Amino acid sequence: MPTISPLNSGPSTPHPTGGKKASPKPTSEWLAPAILTAKTITAAAECAPFPYIKNVSRTVLILLETVEKVKRNREDLKELCASTTEIMTILHDQIVTHGNTAAVKFKALCEELESHLEAVVLVIQNLQDQSKGFRGRVKEFVKSSSITDEIAGYQQKIQGLCSKLKLVAAINTNFTVVDTNLKVDEIHAVVTGPSFAGAPVAQSINNCPPPSRIFQGRQTILDKMHQFFTMDSGKQLIYVLHGLGGAGKTQIALKFIQESSTSFSDTFLVDASTLNTIETALKNIAVFKGVGDSAQDALKWLQLKKGWLLFFDNADDPKINLNLFLPQCDHGNIIVTSRNPGLRTYGEHSPVSGMEKSDATTLLLRSAAKEKSEENLQVAADIAKELFYLPLAIVQAGAFISKSEDLNGYLVLYAQNRAQLLREKPEQSHDHYACTVYTTWQISFDQLSQPAASLLKLCSLLHYTGISEDMFSYASKYSFPVWLPPKQELQEPLEFLSHFIGSTGEWNSLKFLDTTNEIKSYSLISFDAATKMFSIHPLVHAWSRSTLVDEGSSRLCVRSILGMSISEIPDHDIILPSLRLMPHLDLVAPLDANKGADFRAAFWCIYFGAGKFKEAQGLIEQTFEKYRLVFGGEHLASVEAMHRLAATYEHLGEYKKAEKLLVTVLDKRTKLQGEDHPDALMAMGDLAVIHRDLGEHKKAQELEVVVLEKWTKLLGEDHPETLRATGNLAVTHHTLGEYKTAQELQVLVVEKCRQFLGDQHPHSALEMQHLASTFQKLNQLKEAEEFEQLI
Repeated sequence: MPTISPLNSGPSTPHPTGGKKASPKPTSEWLAPAILTAKTITAAAECAPFPYIKNVSRTVLILLETVEKVKRNREDLKELCASTTEIMTILHDQIVTHGNTAAVKFKALCEELESHLEAVVLVIQNLQDQSKGFRGRVKEFVKSSSITDEIAGYQQKIQGLCSKLKLVAAINTNFTVVDTNLKVDEIHAVVTGPSFAGAPVAQSINNCPPPSRIFQGRQTILDKMHQFFTMDSGKQLIYVLHGLGGAGKTQIALKFIQESSTSFSDTFLVDASTLNTIETALKNIAVFKGVGDSAQDALKWLQLKKGWLLFFDNADDPKINLNLFLPQCDHGNIIVTSRNPGLRTYGEHSPVSGMEKSDATTLLLRSAAKEKSEENLQVAADIAKELFYLPLAIVQAGAFISKSEDLNGYLVLYAQNRAQLLREKPEQSHDHYACTVYTTWQISFDQLSQPAASLLKLCSLLHYTGISEDMFSYASKYSFPVWLPPKQELQEPLEFLSHFIGSTGEWNSLKFLDTTNEIKSYSLISFDAATKMFSIHPLVHAWSRSTLVDEGSSRLCVRSILGMSISEIPDHDIILPSLRLMPHLDLVAPLDANKGADFRAAFWCIYFGAGKFKEAQGLIEQTFEKYRLVFGGEHLASVEAMHRLAATYEHLGEYKKAEKLLVTVLDKRTKLQGEDHPDALMAMGDLAVIHRDLGEHKKAQELEVVVLEKWTKLLGEDHPETLRATGNLAVTHHTLGEYKTAQELQVLVVEKCRQFLGDQHPHSALEMQHLASTFQKLNQLKEAEEFEQLI
């Protein structure tokens, strides 16, 4: 079999000749020699007695010829094709050198490669079969984030196969480091085959690459790990590094292992991404150590030996019970890296997130190959901050800057092309990590169930902090009032919320917890137990939003969920929810009110409760006009909107406008609901406040006396509304100089507020402040000072 030329040195493919001259198809200079290489290997493989060699050779050729048909953006597939052709070249050389022995060793690898390549070819061919023009299909192929991420995933797998092949090839030349993640039959053939005979026996199965050449910082975690693994505890030591993909967990572990190279008798790297890779690694340990050929054999051996370190890398699948693969003994050392924070229960742990500012700045400059000048340090610090100090994002940015050589212009470019830059794989890398920032998270996202994926996507349209279960549970209780959107306008949000409704038709917190736990298991969201709030890393938040197929429709859905939720929050509890919901509402409320369900009346409550009265004014004015046209001026919906508009004018200091509206509101409520109805009493109390604002204190007093009498009769003297009315009347007496009367009322209110609400409640504090002021007017300074100290 002839020696094959390297991928980048073969002759160009000749153009077709004869008959009518065909239009030449431009072929990339890297693709033509790749196809020639594949054709030569395929022809030679036909003579070999191994079907798996033949099949994989044919599949490689099919892939390259399929890529050749892609006229535009062919370069996006260059790396995948290069890795594939490199594998075929190494296979060819190994078979030429070692004959049939090598061919047998590579059976499993060839079958796996063939499977991956068939999937890639199918992706491209499926796009070609669609009804769009070819140019449009190629454009769609390149721009589709899901296809791009899928191809990147296959590229990562093929690169892994290439690395695996190189290790076996190295062993065939008496190299003694063995990959524990090879198939059992492969490693057995390697260590027992004739090519390995006489080679020095390795003292450890150690496939741990060194950390990145530009590794930076993380000293706090490293110090904690060194301290942990050097203590004499008399038990097995397990350390878990958990956090978001791209945060640098594996690099920290590799750095620790490099610094502790003499501390352990054996070091074993286990790819913990799947059950198969874990079992394969453990089986290979058993084979290499000569203690058997199963995972259980390896675990039994580990239970008997001491001083070893097991490194379970990428234990990200929450469905895998890692405990099944941990040696059950009181000795040994284990490091686990995972996106799943649930694994921290195994032992000591460190959450891994953003880097320290100074370390992140240095990492960016090293990755970008820029000197540490004062100017560069400042620019790099700004870039690192924008990337929230996430290591993988920083390395990607540095790689791009090293290519463009424009450090100062990166932030402007990033602001305009965030998604593209975070998807772009560097041409040169400093470690073995094959995924980009966005590909890393896409891999996790693809594992989520449909409800979990939908929840994460909708949350990407909210603010990235302050997300709570209440926002969704209140929405599930939406009662469809006649003045707010009906069921037929809310099909999408109702369908989403149905995932969390139990068999009784009520909100099921356990279902919601299961869903959020699923997302948390990949560190795509985090939860603060103290505040009971969820948050999303800002870069994940932006990435998730970029995956939305129809952002406008999703935004309308989120806006409706917020509107439904707000409409069910009791008015007396609106202030705190207003502060929490305001950041979310700011992101979705500005949408055109003519699109989607109209929840302006509900949104008014939030803006008003948060003190944004100008924004509230616009919402309630539009709502009032709409209700007058739809329901008429005598409908309760219109009266309620008028009442809210009056309250808004009052807070904006437009007292005359507020007074005019409240007189009308009180009249209409009395006619429609009766003079003793709570809403009518509210209107009367609000009108009294407006009179006081206008300096009409006697008018205010007359109304407040009536309001207090009616609330006492209706709800009792201890009800909050009764106490509020008592306090309002006391303030008016104080304003009129009737301090003794004011004092008597205020003492009563303060006692009850402290009894029912406690000293620290805002309403208690306000009433104590009023009482202290009255004591001062009565020259009772000791009593005034006593209450001022309580406030």
